[in-house]
Amino acid sequence: MKNILIVGSIMIAFASCGSSYHSSNYEQNKALDEMIANKAFQIESNWAEPQVTSAMQQLANVGLYPPGSTPGNIDISSHANFFKMENDSVKAYLPFYGERQFGGNYSSNVGIVFEDIPKDLHIEKGKKSGYEIRFNINDAKSNSENYQVYIKLFSNLTSTIIINSTQRTTIQYRGKVSQFDSETY
Repeated sequence: MKNILIVGSIMIAFASCGSSYHSSNYEQNKALDEMIANKAFQIESNWAEPQVTSAMQQLANVGLYPPGSTPGNIDISSHANFFKMENDSVKAYLPFYGERQFGGNYSSNVGIVFEDIPKDLHIEKGKKSGYEIRFNINDAKSNSENYQVYIKLFSNLTSTIIINSTQRTTIQYRGKVSQFDSETY
């Protein structure tokens, strides 16, 4: 009898944990659906994932990355960065780690910066959950540099941003998505 009580208690505990997980997951999916429908969300990235090249490895060898970082996974949680979408326009400032392929100017803009209405904007619901967003946009400081941006928003309100540039190596960012707050930016 005592064993049956213990097993029954454990089963009830697991069942209640599972239902709270599904409830939380449902709420996050609903929040994400609302953000996409309103085209009003922002992303703050915690990690930058540049292509690992010999130059990036050399920077790691001399200790120029933040603690806990590697050449392919750099902690940017203490750096100001954002991506935001409000209606039909997007705005971003993301720190860049990697190599410049060619060209470019020597302005103070070392990050990836854009603010405009994107070209070829596609927003699609993922096969299982989440959303995929793709668009092209010009750099805010240089008309000669263009970006192809791919964003994956997951149902747990995390995100991945991949940016291909005409002048820089490809870089990826991982972060969290939230409701757009006009007072923040």
